[in-house]
Amino acid sequence: MSELIYPKQNELAKLIESNIPGDGVNETAIPSLFFMRQSTKIGPSYGNYKPSLCLVVQGAKDVWLAEELFKYSPTDYLVASVDLPVTAQVTEASADVPYLGFKLEFTPEQILDVLSDSEISINPKENAKRGMFVSHMEPTLLDAVLRLARLLDNPQDIPVLAPLFKKEILYRLLQGMNGNTLKQIAIEGSSTYRIRNVIEHIMNNFDRSYRIEELAEKANMSVSSLHRHFKEVTAMSPIQLQKQLRLQEARRLLLIESTDATDVAFQVGYESPSQFSREYSRMFGFPPREDIKRLRRQYEKTANE
Repeated sequence: MSELIYPKQNELAKLIESNIPGDGVNETAIPSLFFMRQSTKIGPSYGNYKPSLCLVVQGAKDVWLAEELFKYSPTDYLVASVDLPVTAQVTEASADVPYLGFKLEFTPEQILDVLSDSEISINPKENAKRGMFVSHMEPTLLDAVLRLARLLDNPQDIPVLAPLFKKEILYRLLQGMNGNTLKQIAIEGSSTYRIRNVIEHIMNNFDRSYRIEELAEKANMSVSSLHRHFKEVTAMSPIQLQKQLRLQEARRLLLIESTDATDVAFQVGYESPSQFSREYSRMFGFPPREDIKRLRRQYEKTANE
């Protein structure tokens, strides 16, 4: 396996290095394709993964979904099948051998399109599964990924060939050992499909209060079924997911605006500034003001190196 994969990963690494200006997350000329580069092992980052295929081309990375850890390296790939708030940390990176990553976002509609054009079996009654998984890299998948990335050297081919190569990548994922997890996001009526709708509702309305019965009605489930299936997909409860979204947005606002922590707490939906401060400290390890000062010092140090 390694003899087939590693030379192609070297080629992919060179393509990434030649198509990005430096460290950070870089959008490419191919829609929904992003390249990542990081030359130091800085602290964990917090954000939301859209449905996507993620590859570590060079280095290694840890991703936490709630308390569940997903470790992956160049021999693996990670898939998020629904929108999920995560904590991620690059664990192998240096100036000489930087971390390099590949992320291709996709939609349930694109999954359904592949299913409609193939003979892959579908079972809408299958139980909900975790919305994130790590699988071992297969040569056929890496071949399709490379074909897509090579288009950056021939941009005139992107409009015609990129959609075809994306479709092949999704087809390979659906054929993989965790393909059933991916199918469920596109099958109307499946448990995962209904939980996906609830996740989207919470993400779009995280700053307001809601009743759990309201979410259960949106999913067409009983309250107990909603709790069970939601936790199976996201590894957390609806309230825990909402809290993580609020705190992530609060941190983002504090970093980009000269705003008081109390004002931010109210903006993201908290009624009690003291509760906000406690939960912020629990998630990020420091009270809001101290955390933001620390982050700004860290960014300035990184920028000056």
